[in-house]
Amino acid sequence: MPASLLARSLSIAALAAALLAAPATAAPAVSPGNAAPGSVAWDLVRDLTTDIGPRPAGSEAEARARDWAAERLKALGFANVGIEPFTIRAYRRGTDKAELVGTAAQPLAITALGYSGATPEAGVTAPLVYFATLAALEAAPAGSLKGKIAFIDHAMAPTQDGSGYGPYGNVRRKGPGIAADKGALAVVIRSIGTDHHRNPHTGAISWPKGMKPIPAGAVASADADQVARLSAAGKALTLHLTLTGKIIDGAPSGNVVGELPGRDPSLPPVLVACHLDSWDLGTGAIDDGAGCAIVAAAALEARRQQQPLRTIRVLFAGSEELGGFGGEAYAARHGSEPHALAMESDFGADRVWRVVTNFAPSAAATKAQLVAALAPLGIVAQEGEVEGGTDVGAIIKRQTLPVVDLNQDGTHYFDLHHTPDDTLDKIDPAMLAQNVEAWTRTLEIVANAPQPIAASPAPAH
Repeated sequence: MPASLLARSLSIAALAAALLAAPATAAPAVSPGNAAPGSVAWDLVRDLTTDIGPRPAGSEAEARARDWAAERLKALGFANVGIEPFTIRAYRRGTDKAELVGTAAQPLAITALGYSGATPEAGVTAPLVYFATLAALEAAPAGSLKGKIAFIDHAMAPTQDGSGYGPYGNVRRKGPGIAADKGALAVVIRSIGTDHHRNPHTGAISWPKGMKPIPAGAVASADADQVARLSAAGKALTLHLTLTGKIIDGAPSGNVVGELPGRDPSLPPVLVACHLDSWDLGTGAIDDGAGCAIVAAAALEARRQQQPLRTIRVLFAGSEELGGFGGEAYAARHGSEPHALAMESDFGADRVWRVVTNFAPSAAATKAQLVAALAPLGIVAQEGEVEGGTDVGAIIKRQTLPVVDLNQDGTHYFDLHHTPDDTLDKIDPAMLAQNVEAWTRTLEIVANAPQPIAASPAPAH
């Protein structure tokens, strides 16, 4: 164990006690305005969410966030800080409104989904057809939804590893395209989330190539329950829907990069990433202001005891929410530069509970060192396929890179994800500190590995 890890072990008992004492709902342990004084991570996420606020991809606010991030990284001592611009297809929210009309007249809490088509300013009114699952929609006859609005339900439940987001997220990602293909005038879904609040969750749609987008929105879970009950009772439902957002081509975006140079600049750097943009409903504290705070603070802490052998490069990616554009732009720009390893933090700020790697057998000693360093934090090592993350996925695939996944507890993540509740008060400073410690210990090992860490071949699918 490196001397820096041994020295910090004296504080593990106090950190563990704080984590055990923290409430399961991850409410702040102390007043957010005064939390963790002097903590680089807390100060970063506090100031990003307060001074900039929401940072939609391709917006003026995202541009201000890039400038803020570049200046902040320089002030913290990062070198080679730069903004790397690119352009994207963006989405700008307009008026979002929905109401059932007729015998069951009532308003619904709705938000437009990213890349939704637009209704006329006055909205549209049409019969609402309920589908209990995405599979039920897929089974509907061709053309059966002409002139109608499809409603797609689902049953996403919380899991520690967040694994439900893949299959149930397809209701949002693919459902609108399927509904449009069957003739739907518009589509509404139950929000992709696990909360029971009247907050709709937004998120991007993946339209099939060449398809004209139709209006598409998500309603809060309580309102989805209303629609489900009314449908089960045999009520004929009619929806008046107004979604007037716009799709904008050629919107400016960009990545922010910075480095902490290593002792041997000839060695490939370790890449640690997050994404700087957020949805517009909240202030992007857990998605993904916390991730940027964690990776930057850990990189600095890993250098505090000793300059690492390898350079640590930080990537604050732009425009992740609309399709991972920042990660793709980074790979296009830096794909010819060798990288040693890639990691990402983009799953909130709850405690890290598991570590998964794709290290080849030749790196068994490094993996054992990593597992031993993380064990005192209550982090278990498990086998499995690594995810890497959207912002590093393109460079990982291009270079077949080794990956360390520090998996955070996702039990409550999808209560807040893409909602107005994604705000600073949802971050527990003790959990944030545990993340930074886990990342620091990891970086102290992988950034000081004298030999390359080989990656095992990705499993076939």
